[in-house]
Amino acid sequence: MIGGRAGHNLDGAGGEPAASTEGFAVLRQALLVASRSERVRRVVETAPFSDEVVRRFIAGETIEDALRVTGDLTAEGLLVTMDVLGEDTHDKERAEANVQHYVELLERLGAAGLGTRAEVSAKLSALGQTFDEDLALANARRICAAARDAGTTVTLDMEDHTTVDSTLRIVHELRRDFPDVGAVIQAYLRRAEEHCAELAYEGSRVRLCKGAYAAPSAVAFTDREEVDRSFVRCMKVLMAGKGYPMLATHDPRLIEIADALAVLHDRDPGSFEYQMLYGVRPQEQRRLAAQGAQVRVYVAYGREWYPYFMRRLAERPANLRLFLRSLAGRS
Repeated sequence: MIGGRAGHNLDGAGGEPAASTEGFAVLRQALLVASRSERVRRVVETAPFSDEVVRRFIAGETIEDALRVTGDLTAEGLLVTMDVLGEDTHDKERAEANVQHYVELLERLGAAGLGTRAEVSAKLSALGQTFDEDLALANARRICAAARDAGTTVTLDMEDHTTVDSTLRIVHELRRDFPDVGAVIQAYLRRAEEHCAELAYEGSRVRLCKGAYAAPSAVAFTDREEVDRSFVRCMKVLMAGKGYPMLATHDPRLIEIADALAVLHDRDPGSFEYQMLYGVRPQEQRRLAAQGAQVRVYVAYGREWYPYFMRRLAERPANLRLFLRSLAGRS
């Protein structure tokens, strides 16, 4: 996203009309490339339609914005994971500023009494991973300690495929002192099922998402149906295991399969959860919660919203259609 980066680390809604898979793949790749283009970024950020569309997916720019949205969602019976947007930090000073922001967020989260309903998601690239893995680990420890003080926990987002091994090493080290730290596995990567099997142990919190990054075919599935099949295989491993699966999907088909797996493995609603992006299928989020499921909403906020926003467009044709309708309405 929220994996994603942020997500997410959370997948698109799925269940789309059978538009050309090849055409969507080309469009998705173009949007992912655009997510790193400064020129396209300037166009999107200054366009008159941007604010309205962006607000659908982004909670705001400040801690106050994020806490307000979190309070509203938790009051409706939903859980929340909060993500401070910002990634690819290349110096210690910026990494330190990101840590301080998370510490302040967690202090205020705890003071507001939201720690039992909301956690935080963090990107290791924002904490120094790209230039110093040991620094990223130390910074993540500080955030985990602040989360413990606030009565909550942390999930470490998975990012580009080149960071998988580093991220899992850091998760392993953190879990020595903070066993409730969440890991993220992206189903579009070919080793996803293997990683799920390694992480499906008691007490292990694992978010499973489809993945929102470009990756070569040697390490990732590129066909949407292949990714879906991988997601199902990974779900089977996690739901049969002893850990706590966090199923990050909006796809009705995958949610039905998850429900069936919960019955098959005699899992009660408190032993796993669904995760969905803020602004995507909110009615479905509330429907599932009303039926007794645990549903956690990925609430992203911050001034560095552009890369996250572009990945949301790349994940799902309906998101792009929303964006284009907004553009057309103001042209």
